[in-house]
Amino acid sequence: MADLNPDRTLGDLVAENPALAGAFEALGLDFCCGGAQPLAAACREAGLDVATVARLIEHLPAPTPGGPAAAEPDLCAMSLTELVDHIEATHHAYMHEILPRLGKLAAQVSAAHGANHPGVRDMEEVLAGLNAEITQHLGKEEQVLFPAIRVLEQNNGNAAFHCGHLSNPIRVMEFEHDQAGAALKRLRSLSGGYTLPADACETFRAYYAGLQDLERDLHRHIHKENNVLFPRALVLCGAADAERIGSRAG
Repeated sequence: MADLNPDRTLGDLVAENPALAGAFEALGLDFCCGGAQPLAAACREAGLDVATVARLIEHLPAPTPGGPAAAEPDLCAMSLTELVDHIEATHHAYMHEILPRLGKLAAQVSAAHGANHPGVRDMEEVLAGLNAEITQHLGKEEQVLFPAIRVLEQNNGNAAFHCGHLSNPIRVMEFEHDQAGAALKRLRSLSGGYTLPADACETFRAYYAGLQDLERDLHRHIHKENNVLFPRALVLCGAADAERIGSRAG
């Protein structure tokens, strides 16, 4: 891998090299909700030596052809419309499928193991809240924000929105991303890092595996919006605003 500049943000690094996502997750570096933080600052906050982290990451093997990292598209080369289409088809579709399934598994595990492992009952409650929040969140993006971004690009940044400037719904989405990130951290804490108890049945195993899949996907989902889609959409709005101001001044 190429040398890592410690002054680059986590979000920019992962946008350029999706294979870094797994490495940052393993190190506890938040590249989605915390993607605006430079690598050096994130390492310092996590109690890690940035030079050591950089050396570890530089020696990671290249992505396996056909593997998950290799399958990620080049986000920076995509148009905004292509990017929102990709997010909907990949991450939104996955959330619509996995959240109800995990809810059923949570209820089964809580009923069977809640007496011996009370933490799973708390996890069921956290997951139910996350499910409700994410379902509403996806609806806002699919019905309001994403159509607005498509129109924005079609009109080269010149578009009026009923919610005012595009930054307004984006701020709401970013706040809700933070809430989802906090729920993921709570689930990981309650499960002891998804450590299975000795008496875990197959349903328990499937539940924890599904939650880890959810966490990995949501990290990448939020990263693509917070660190790639939203900044690019706001730049397009700003460029159009500057052009209008210049036209009036002339």
